[in-house]
Amino acid sequence: MEVRPEVLFILLGAAILTFLPRVIPLMILSRFELPEWAERWLSFVPIAVMAALIGQELFLHNGEWIPIGSNLNLLAAIPAFIVAIQTRSLLLTVVTGVLSLMLLRLWL
Repeated sequence: MEVRPEVLFILLGAAILTFLPRVIPLMILSRFELPEWAERWLSFVPIAVMAALIGQELFLHNGEWIPIGSNLNLLAAIPAFIVAIQTRSLLLTVVTGVLSLMLLRLWL
């Protein structure tokens, strides 16, 4: 298999441009002690990102709102959410969500 130089440069450039914005802030911020309010604020970023991703997946399809009565993803998310709150187990939550959606698609 032949690798053309242009493709190799594009891949290396993409890797560097993906790597740098993640590493530079870590390198800079690791040298400083952040105030407590900043650490507390930053602790909510993963939750907010996950909520935005899940919310879009549950309520929208091709950019349009899905009616709640016919929204199987939202119905399957309910038992998964309950399991997540009770067990705090990612594996059990994912299995519950997948099984719930599978059963809903089988029956409806």
